[in-house]
Amino acid sequence: MGVPENMSATRKGGTRRELSIGQLARAAGTSVQTVRWYEQQGLLPRPERTPGGQRRYDEEALKRLVFIRHARALGLTLDDIRALLALADNPAAPCEEADAIIRRELERVRGKIAQLRALEREYVRMLEECPAREVRSCRIIEILSDHDQCLHEQHPGPDDAVPRGRQARG
Repeated sequence: MGVPENMSATRKGGTRRELSIGQLARAAGTSVQTVRWYEQQGLLPRPERTPGGQRRYDEEALKRLVFIRHARALGLTLDDIRALLALADNPAAPCEEADAIIRRELERVRGKIAQLRALEREYVRMLEECPAREVRSCRIIEILSDHDQCLHEQHPGPDDAVPRGRQARG
């Protein structure tokens, strides 16, 4: 996302124009609270302040915030983003660490895809085995009532960070 012309960091004549926190947030497509939170997390440097205490940001802060937002949208963790920002701050450094971060994330995504495919197969089977007449003979209810009837020992739940397994049942 580019910076609107009226918010550019440099005015004609070379004087630097600064952005308020609201302008920065709007330009990056986020909220003021999110900008403050990224500052607290150390992802955005503390900005300069006016004599009245208002934060003032430059073009580099906007570029960094856009980078952070894009990385978060792709599912990267704050620690990964912190590491990538450190690399971006050192352009001459080798990019093996960046490659390693993305390779690890790719494996995580592939694992999630495999879990979702297994979950899809489970739902399709439930629907195919259910005669859809009365609840008393509903295979969906039977299968959901007894995890041992699932095709797979492990599948993710909506609130699970890791797959649930038979051993986790209470």
